[in-house]
Amino acid sequence: MKPTIVFWYEFASTYSYLSAMRIADTAAREDVDVIWKPFLLGPIFKAQGWETSPFNLYPAKGRYMIRDIERIAAARGLPLRMPATFPGNSLKAARLAIAAEPLGATAPFSREVFAAAFGRGLDVSEDAVLTECLIAVGADPDATRAAAAEPQVKAALRANTDAAQAHGIFGAPSFTTSDGELFWGDDRLGAALAWAKKAAPRKS
Repeated sequence: MKPTIVFWYEFASTYSYLSAMRIADTAAREDVDVIWKPFLLGPIFKAQGWETSPFNLYPAKGRYMIRDIERIAAARGLPLRMPATFPGNSLKAARLAIAAEPLGATAPFSREVFAAAFGRGLDVSEDAVLTECLIAVGADPDATRAAAAEPQVKAALRANTDAAQAHGIFGAPSFTTSDGELFWGDDRLGAALAWAKKAAPRKS
């Protein structure tokens, strides 16, 4: 059986942007499959008594994060422009990413959203921005938006967030392997892939 990792990401997360833009190629080189799981950090933060991102609660940490992201993005040749509002409202984007799954478009759509949010500094809660992202991956905006409003898609996003909490996830990006091991942060992607290969059931 091919090794697999689950990629837990939040569209308002800067470090998720870094992982989203490299995980497909990185995992392919290691012959590991990736399951993309959008979720919401808001409920997880609230469970810890936070009303916003820790990068806002602790300004020094927030300043460091931006500089850290600038350095990493520059080294990887990624554009970086922080949106005016941080963290942004990612609810619509997350539902659309789930609605795009039957089209096989969750991963490409997610990359488009991250590129809009942190590559161009756009507000990804705006319908016009999300429409551009859907068109870019060949998805019908009206049909996908209608699907995202269906109860089963809303329930799927809640289930993803509940599952993230059950796994002990407290930030994004996070990665889990088939044996339940948890890795947090873009800088742990390599370790997660290596563990996934070790944890994968061996062929008899």
